[in-house]
Amino acid sequence: MNNGSAEWNVALDALRFSVPGHGAPCAVHRLAFKALLGAPPDSEACLACFTEHQAAFEAAALDKIKRQNLATDKSLHLNSRDIRRALGNDIASGPQRVCRVLDRDVAS
Repeated sequence: MNNGSAEWNVALDALRFSVPGHGAPCAVHRLAFKALLGAPPDSEACLACFTEHQAAFEAAALDKIKRQNLATDKSLHLNSRDIRRALGNDIASGPQRVCRVLDRDVAS
């Protein structure tokens, strides 16, 4: 895999790409793209999303490498939260997940 390239790995059901300055590949599973894009995407839609937002995917990977202090030969994966953080939640077509806290009146 060349620096800056991405490919679909059928066995992993994930997109894999090279992170600039890091020796091991980064993977993004189809389910992460589903969370980002809203609908179950095919591999072509995942590759298109990566191409459109490649800088954010690379930034998310570099951030995770730094946060986890990963060695250069250690592969990693990104989840939708990692990618959204790098995008600033800026994928318009993807749903935002909301966590609601329901208050209960507990009688003592």
